[in-house]
Amino acid sequence: MSGAALHIRGDLRLGGRTLCPALDLTCPGGAWTVLLGPSGVGKSTLARLIAGLPGPAHLTGAITASDGAPPEGRVTLMAQSDQLLPWASVLDNVTLGARLRGQWPDHARALDLLARVGLEGLAHRRPATLSGGQRQRVALARSLIEARAIVVMDEPFSALDAATRAAMQDLAARLLQGRTVILITHDPLEAARLAHQAHLMRGDGLHPLPLPATPPPRALSDPATLTAQADLYARLMQGAA
Repeated sequence: MSGAALHIRGDLRLGGRTLCPALDLTCPGGAWTVLLGPSGVGKSTLARLIAGLPGPAHLTGAITASDGAPPEGRVTLMAQSDQLLPWASVLDNVTLGARLRGQWPDHARALDLLARVGLEGLAHRRPATLSGGQRQRVALARSLIEARAIVVMDEPFSALDAATRAAMQDLAARLLQGRTVILITHDPLEAARLAHQAHLMRGDGLHPLPLPATPPPRALSDPATLTAQADLYARLMQGAA
């Protein structure tokens, strides 16, 4: 599956306040675009707008796709909160999208994804019996099972320990290969590992960030990855000063 490129332009506004002005961002098809930035600048708000979800914020311009078709209906969003249905089993939560569309759930695919995210044997558990990291992995499996060409991920690995986070990053990179991914994160190492392109989102607009020339996902131990992480940290700290 190959995702179309997205072009995002305009001022991101909430009420009478501009969160991020003069957006002019092209997210290449089949690649990972990563957005970093301070809290409150509108990263999650932009994620919801890309996914076509209603809310108080708006974009003065438009979000368009390179193939001319509207993005609506082609985007899956993994939000910051896991948004699991408390009365549904893990398996039913993973296959929720298909059931809402009136389709027959692919239980075999769902069980395979649960095994890949380290939750084999937990398909019939309820969310309340899971840890925060396990719940986030259920939400990740629910996003990965959707056959959507455009994937928006808002802090998808934030509740995971360091080792699990690295493993889930690698899994997502493999399973989402060829799709257009917009990843929102506060983690410079995550950006350095996964991004084809990265931008710092601030109150004065978007700023492109340097990345290693090697293709993602980049090895944690690669000196170029660690150098990029340190540089991204410095730029974030500079923006916070």
